[in-house]
Amino acid sequence: MVAVCDAELLGKKFTEGKMQLDLNPEFYGGKKMSEAELIKTLQELNEEDSVFNIAGKKSVNAAIKAGIISKEGVIKVKNIPLALGLL
Repeated sequence: MVAVCDAELLGKKFTEGKMQLDLNPEFYGGKKMSEAELIKTLQELNEEDSVFNIAGKKSVNAAIKAGIISKEGVIKVKNIPLALGLL
């Protein structure tokens, strides 16, 4: 499981209808990376058939640039982009 979120969202919780996005630092916390580092890491992990959980505009955009998700695979919770699954 690869969990990625924008640094400024870490520790926040968003609820919209029945959907909840909890960006818990215990799950999402880890190494802070530049966009270039994140793109390279996501591409490498995608080759290993990783399961991804990506939240936040910057993180989701990096995943799209890395070629591991498409814009169509993104949902939003309280206007926060989110992509889940085996990509």
